[in-house]
Amino acid sequence: MAIQVGDKIPDVILRTVAAGREREVSTAELFRGKRAVLFAVPGAFTPTCSDYHLPGFVELADQIRSRGIDLIACVAVNDHFVMDAWGKARDVGDKVLMLADGNGDFARAVGMDADISRFGLGVRSRRYAALVEDGVLKAINLDQPGRFEASSAEKILESL
Repeated sequence: MAIQVGDKIPDVILRTVAAGREREVSTAELFRGKRAVLFAVPGAFTPTCSDYHLPGFVELADQIRSRGIDLIACVAVNDHFVMDAWGKARDVGDKVLMLADGNGDFARAVGMDADISRFGLGVRSRRYAALVEDGVLKAINLDQPGRFEASSAEKILESL
């Protein structure tokens, strides 16, 4: 069952790379006391994710933060080395925290896992963007499979 507005974000360990070093991140700690935008993509370096989804959040990061957002984070079912390389390739800098859900544990815990094996991608995350306040889901914009509309940076900015 998919996570619902009002639910607490499950505590899952994700990975990121900071200053060239791998770091484990607890979602409970990450979102504690923060107002955050979390967006999920099916995969790093995939066309829609690379050309539209991630760049939108990078371009609008300052405007999103100006609406009281402390953290913008991107999560994908990829390893932390791939997420780090993708962030560097897309000039993310410190605008978006790149989080790796290598085994899909977070995607499963929030009920947003999707089997897209028919496209050779295995189990990944559905595409969405969410507003999280102090570890609680306040809003979620979920795209239909194969679509990119509801979860864009522009839609999140409009809703803040």
